[in-house]
Amino acid sequence: MNIFQALILGLVQGATEFIPISSSAHLVLLPYLLGWDNPSLSFNIMVHFGTILAVIFLFWKEIGMLIQGFFRLVFGGRRDDHMGQLALFLLLATLPAVIIGISAKRFFEDLFNNPLSVSYLLLATGLLMYLSERWATQTKDLMRLSWIDSLIIGVGQALAIAPGISRSGATISFALLRGVKRNDAARFSFLLAIPIIVGTALYEGRDLFLKAESFSLTLPLIVGIVSAFVSGAISIRILLKVVRKRPLSIFSYYCWAVGLISIISKV
Repeated sequence: MNIFQALILGLVQGATEFIPISSSAHLVLLPYLLGWDNPSLSFNIMVHFGTILAVIFLFWKEIGMLIQGFFRLVFGGRRDDHMGQLALFLLLATLPAVIIGISAKRFFEDLFNNPLSVSYLLLATGLLMYLSERWATQTKDLMRLSWIDSLIIGVGQALAIAPGISRSGATISFALLRGVKRNDAARFSFLLAIPIIVGTALYEGRDLFLKAESFSLTLPLIVGIVSAFVSGAISIRILLKVVRKRPLSIFSYYCWAVGLISIISKV
């Protein structure tokens, strides 16, 4: 992979990680449609890390409050601490992805080499967002979440390990189906990305730099991370504005269009 390809893929990753159109699908389908070599799984994971830096950059105050609340709840006995409870719910929602990701790691890795399957899963993402908006009640804010809500949203994140299933699309959709308000569902989704993607990036990338044979191997990776950070920060701001006024289902049409184009081109 050259620097230009890493730049383009990083920009696409950042833009599509939080806008619910499946970043992993684009990282698989874009090289396929342009005739590029598939990016490695390690590249995919590490550019995800760039988008997490964008979340931390934009939500650092809220993240700090979550950490403080967690310690007050766990070590200070403040069981009525709402931020502490939210921090625990975020950790709880991370568990399904950890369990499924470890137990089915090889299966998900194989999907990255199957553009046709990714295309069908992208169609499924569009359908999920469309139906969740039709059935949403939007009566809960983040302070009214339950542990059952958190686990169910976490299942959505676990399903999104498969390329083609949008992580933000699945988690926001599952939150909507549990009655969470759309804007709060988006914020929970952004915060939920931090523990799972950081953990995955550390797991997959632990030997990446140590085993690099030359600087040319790591420079595209750095370019990808930085470009993903910039486009990720922009896409978060865009999505937060969009979900206040428009339904999540507006992204369904894009997912369906890209999925169908990819399927037709494969045929």
